[in-house]
Amino acid sequence: FFPQPRRFALPFQMKFSFVILFQALIILLLQRHGTSFVVRNVQKPSLFEFSGSILRGWVQGSNGEWEWEEDDPNFSSPAISTSKDPSPSVLVENFITSEIESTATPTLPKGSFKPKQSLGQNFLRDGNTVAKIIKYYVADATKSITENDSSDSMRAIELGPGAGALTDVLVRKMEELDASFQCIEIDSRSVELLGEKHPSLRVSHMDVMQADYPLISENEGGPLSIIGNLPYYITSQILFSLADASHSNAVRSATVTMQYEVGERIVAKTSTKQYGILSVVFQLYADCKLHFKIPPTVFYPQPKVDSALLGFHFIGPNQLRKRLGGVRPMDLRRVLTATFQQRRKTVRNSLKKLVLDLNGGDKEKAQITLDSAPLPLTQDTLEAIEIGDKFAVSQKLPVDWAKKRPEELSAGQFVELTRLVFNGNKLSNEYNGELGKKVW
Repeated sequence: FFPQPRRFALPFQMKFSFVILFQALIILLLQRHGTSFVVRNVQKPSLFEFSGSILRGWVQGSNGEWEWEEDDPNFSSPAISTSKDPSPSVLVENFITSEIESTATPTLPKGSFKPKQSLGQNFLRDGNTVAKIIKYYVADATKSITENDSSDSMRAIELGPGAGALTDVLVRKMEELDASFQCIEIDSRSVELLGEKHPSLRVSHMDVMQADYPLISENEGGPLSIIGNLPYYITSQILFSLADASHSNAVRSATVTMQYEVGERIVAKTSTKQYGILSVVFQLYADCKLHFKIPPTVFYPQPKVDSALLGFHFIGPNQLRKRLGGVRPMDLRRVLTATFQQRRKTVRNSLKKLVLDLNGGDKEKAQITLDSAPLPLTQDTLEAIEIGDKFAVSQKLPVDWAKKRPEELSAGQFVELTRLVFNGNKLSNEYNGELGKKVW
């Protein structure tokens, strides 16, 4: 009955103009509040990519170097995601929260310092994360000193300081603690930058893989406390070099960042997929703790995986010898390599070749070893069990060890397995207690 209202159909060009105008207004409003955008030339018009504050605007050049596509001075620190599981480490954090305040967002001289992919550089750019890392570092170093020699002082070494996000805070903190502090850095640009910011800071221009920790420790007058944001591609090599250095008590503690998956492997429990050589070695050499998970957003350029901060309290050469019970670290390495390289096989099958080689190709002698019952535990291990030492309690090798797979044996049980395999062997009889300078 009533006349129908007339409908107006806007032409496509006018609709498109309204969309462009609306997006332009939104961008103008957000930019006035400090939000940044990246506008790229793409086939579809009016396609804007929001970069926000997580640095997705980094591009890699043909030479493999990373460059800023934009520099956002209004970066605000993202929230740090941590594990939901309650951890005793939270108590440590609460204890030292008031000692180290959050820092400002670390910055670099614009255009003069770009991360090198060849060096695995992912720089920290979040002040809250920097403060949190240093809190745990101080706690780890202090605990290791207290457990060994409460009268000793801290000797701090930072590995790969890069742009100095950790360094800037450490310089002040180490002065407060009256601790010595120096850095090891391979990038000459970083060495120059740190020299300008901290003229009195000692920076060794060298490859961290060539660092002689025992010599540095000797020159500094005692064990070192290591901190560093480690490059992913050489994390394992650096950690193994620290384990070697602990043979001479050159390194006492280490608090370092690494790929989260690597951290999981280090603290993994037996009978899990993550459990492997890293788990055995570092659970033997140190008390290890995964402090917290670190999201990619606090680094630039952003890695594609999560990171983690781990703390290592190395037990030192005297305690290590007691745990090893006469086993040479090099012999342990041979057993670990033989078993975990064939982790789907039983321990018996994976050790056949090694045992045969140790017995000069004599199959009968090799078979006797593979059929042997576990050896009696050493006196040091028995004494450790009496006082409830967690490592020693799980050290006894099961009777059916040969039927087990490598991920089912604890670090202590691998020590006992090595004792059994090398028992009576000439190499074992010649062992004089030296742990070795370079094993891992």
